[in-house]
Amino acid sequence: MTGASSDRRRDPTYRRVVFFSLVLLTTLGAMSLLSGVFQEGGITPLEFALLMLYAILILWISASFWTAAIGFIRLLLRDEDASPTARGAAQAPGQGFKTALVMPVYNEDPERVFAGLRAIDRSLQETGQAEGFEIFVLSDTRDPDIWVEEELQWRKWAVEQGRPERVFYRNRVENKSRKSGNLADFCRQWGGRYRYMIVLDADSLMSGTTLVEMVARMERNPDVALIQVPPVPVNRVSLFARVLQFASSLYGRIFVAGLSYWQGDTSNYWGHNAIIRVEAFAAHCGLPELPGQEPFGGEILSHDFVEAALLRRAGWKVWLADDLGGSYEEIPPTLIDYAKRDRRWCQGNLQHARLVFAGSFRTLNRVHLAMGVMSYMASPLWLLFLLLTGVQAYLNSLDVPVYFFGDYLLPVWPVSYVVEMATVLWVTLAMLFLPKLFALVLLAVRPRLGAAYGGLLRATLSVLLESLLSVLYAPVLMLFQSKFVASILLRKVVGWPPQQRGDRGTGFTEAVGAHGGHTLLAVGAGLLTYYYVPTFFWWFTPVLAGLLLAIPVSMATSRVWPGERSRALGLFLTPEEFARPRVLELLAEQLKDTGSGLCSAETGSEAIAGDLWFRAVIDPCAYALHASLLPEEVPNRRRRHYLEGLIFQLQDEGPGSLSASEKRVLLSHRDGLEELHLLLWSAPTGPVAVQAPAPQPS
Repeated sequence: MTGASSDRRRDPTYRRVVFFSLVLLTTLGAMSLLSGVFQEGGITPLEFALLMLYAILILWISASFWTAAIGFIRLLLRDEDASPTARGAAQAPGQGFKTALVMPVYNEDPERVFAGLRAIDRSLQETGQAEGFEIFVLSDTRDPDIWVEEELQWRKWAVEQGRPERVFYRNRVENKSRKSGNLADFCRQWGGRYRYMIVLDADSLMSGTTLVEMVARMERNPDVALIQVPPVPVNRVSLFARVLQFASSLYGRIFVAGLSYWQGDTSNYWGHNAIIRVEAFAAHCGLPELPGQEPFGGEILSHDFVEAALLRRAGWKVWLADDLGGSYEEIPPTLIDYAKRDRRWCQGNLQHARLVFAGSFRTLNRVHLAMGVMSYMASPLWLLFLLLTGVQAYLNSLDVPVYFFGDYLLPVWPVSYVVEMATVLWVTLAMLFLPKLFALVLLAVRPRLGAAYGGLLRATLSVLLESLLSVLYAPVLMLFQSKFVASILLRKVVGWPPQQRGDRGTGFTEAVGAHGGHTLLAVGAGLLTYYYVPTFFWWFTPVLAGLLLAIPVSMATSRVWPGERSRALGLFLTPEEFARPRVLELLAEQLKDTGSGLCSAETGSEAIAGDLWFRAVIDPCAYALHASLLPEEVPNRRRRHYLEGLIFQLQDEGPGSLSASEKRVLLSHRDGLEELHLLLWSAPTGPVAVQAPAPQPS
């Protein structure tokens, strides 16, 4: 009987019934409390709108709360030493096949990209199983200088390694369909050579032990097409980033354990730090174009959720490996950069609204897509809820209570719903903040884990400070995301700029430009509520405070020195800072040796010391390397005439006269590049006839 009960608890359907029942019961209970407040005298249209908004929002909060609660229980019952990364390297996954480490890049810092890949490769070598992996840098970079630097970094690494066949680089002529198109091109060109591919982002880091274990799990489970390993944010030093790293590390492990419980074999794909069965991916994950124009039509931007759904539709399993560590990423260093990244993701997630009811998807995948939409729609819904609550409070303040009716000598007191409203508020706040308490309880019962966060006392203080900052950040992010959603609904298309990855401080001008409207809104809303609805004003102060202090908080938390000071005090400490993982040490070592070291300016020409793209035109070594990587072309007279015009412009006006796109055109076509290279070197005065401009300070 016990065995049957245990099997039932492991059944994915049973787990989902438990989870969604808890979520629905909690939602109905909270709604009943609020509806009880409104029932006196009937529910007005405004009250009905508030009730519906609260139902949607409390459903979202309940799902998050029960995910954390279940994850907390699972982690309490889990043996700390049972995880594969705690035990050491997994067994060799076998011979006869190789796994591709695939990193798509787009205008990223080449030094950081290749330092990260070298660190991953070194970590693999320390496991003794590096021969089972080959590395691909799949570049969609458009910037001509970054393109050439990528080539120089790649070639330097390949030469130093002594095994150039293990490291491959290519730059696509056209970056059609962005990252999903980049991976699709890899599958078409090289997918048949590999059983698995491990997809990395430009800032991804994964330990060799974890990579080997991922392959071993795929080998043991031939019905699994994808295993997602949750990445932990690391390496940023600003106060904003350190607070975010602390929260993601401490609370994230609870949420991930809960997600793994109820998602089971229908988990999601986060786009990177995951292993994929290439044959299944190539057969089922071709993405269609949605009908209509952007932002809701055209290419699917947030492809990862959709690819997971397509794999499940084909009968493959998708897992979330919540017990695997050794998976890392880097996050934006400032509140403004974080919001910019959100703007980039917002359009792709809202686009999923068109796919929620797409044919043949499994129910849980539809839930994933809906949750992706809700992750951004929650902000405008909260904003609308606050506005309607303020209007309702103002209307209530206009009602003059009547205490005496007809012949009654005793007053008839109005019914008070203070208790019910307070209960609704406290239930909502409890579900938002209890996961933080769960995390602290986990540290208390796991002293070794607690030590990695600075000890229970410092961790508790860090949680309190993080909660305070979260309260200040929340209204700012609410307005940012509401603005993003509004602009997308108005069909304003966003590009796909690279993420800001290095630490930097937010200047006063930038802060005022980003948050000036927030401050003015706080002043205006505060004055209106204080004058017309003073009782509502005091409930509204946390929101007003976050908006009013947006400029100084954004600037202060973007700085490195508060982050360093808090670390020295043991605040916001993470396990990766307490005991640095080997792969992070390897990254630090590799970042110390990031010079191109190849194709140095040996000709004596001052021109070669200019922009990197010009080195590929004029430096024989850089030219030979770049030209060898260009694809074969079909002769085209129109293109040739255009190239000749650019060559004349370069000769007559210098490299500074060319735009970035024109420089890329010159670098993209082998025939024009060869003609230009020979022309410059055959000039009577040599290649210095055309001077490259000196590099501008960054």
